[in-house]
Amino acid sequence: MTSNSKVAVIGLGNIGQAVAGNFATSNTSFIAADRSSEKAKELAEKWNAKPNDITTAVKDADIVILAIPFETIGGFLKEYSTDLEGKIIIDPSNPIAPDENGGFKKIIGENESAGEINASYLPKDAKLVKAFGTLGVASLSGSSHQTPEKAVLFYANNDETIDAEIEKLIQENGFDALKIGGLDQSIRIEVFGDLHEFGALGKTVTIEEAKQKI
Repeated sequence: MTSNSKVAVIGLGNIGQAVAGNFATSNTSFIAADRSSEKAKELAEKWNAKPNDITTAVKDADIVILAIPFETIGGFLKEYSTDLEGKIIIDPSNPIAPDENGGFKKIIGENESAGEINASYLPKDAKLVKAFGTLGVASLSGSSHQTPEKAVLFYANNDETIDAEIEKLIQENGFDALKIGGLDQSIRIEVFGDLHEFGALGKTVTIEEAKQKI
């Protein structure tokens, strides 16, 4: 991967729109794709991005930000396995669903993480990164590019050779980047984890505050 890597945001729901909107603020070039081609076209025009159907976006991109529900990621990785070979796949998903009390519940085992589960479906030579899912949508949009000190987005992955590229993307999204370790640590930055906004952390933090937590 290089500084000229093509980035695609696939799935333009709340998280996808927040990430894409932050890239647009930084004038970062990216591909916008969604199951609805009309939605992708409309939003891409707003962001000055390139709209594409999902199949073309997967083929054209070097880095795929897969902003789709957790329960659909395994199937997606299998369906597009050939075109995703050797690429970086960024996974912001959280394995949760509404509960009967108006809140949310975890839909995998208490000690399981979306990052490790999704990594088990990886195509040949692809690399999975947990990132962009450590904040709620409101903070992901509202805390981007904050001053005087940026808020932090944590990330986790198993391949340190791509760290610089991931940190660049996080910075272009308006945040400071802080790696917490490999994918075996991704449970910490998913909902209910100790480094998630909707877990023990409970808020956005600056880089100095974050370093005290990890």
